[in-house]
Amino acid sequence: MASARSGPRWARMTWTIAPEPHDSPVAAALWRAYYTEVSDRWYVLHEGHRTDPDELEREIAAQIGAELASPTGQLLIGRYAGTPGGSAGVRLLDADTAELTRVFVSEELRGRGGAPLLVAAAEEAARALGARRLVLDTRSDLVEARALYARLGYRETGPHNDGVYADHWFRKELAVS
Repeated sequence: MASARSGPRWARMTWTIAPEPHDSPVAAALWRAYYTEVSDRWYVLHEGHRTDPDELEREIAAQIGAELASPTGQLLIGRYAGTPGGSAGVRLLDADTAELTRVFVSEELRGRGGAPLLVAAAEEAARALGARRLVLDTRSDLVEARALYARLGYRETGPHNDGVYADHWFRKELAVS
């Protein structure tokens, strides 16, 4: 057992966040975990069952993340103590606006500070792409995500897209670094 002075063992471990090709095996595994979780959550809430496996495979394959590639996007992967456990992506919508997407932390690594670090890294990536603001959308049932974005200074706005599953839209002006 860790002492009170040193804290729990996981508190001494750290996150590292770095760009990753959208089509790498690590990116694909995290995308699969993310999409499966949010899709199943929606289906369980609205239809009382998990996502049909065939539909799940079609949707995962259809959304490969190519928009998160240079020169107009970037995918970031977070590793906790060396283990891939989170992602965040940005893509330019126009010269001044980037979209934050695919923010995800594996269930077993939640509560260890990864999500705010991933969002901060995504904000830096958006600045590097020339963006002056970030926008995002999320669903009503993803209350943890909405709370995270509000805590990190994102403000709820009107729609910036017509996403079928989008219920809430957020925006943050990026400070010049």
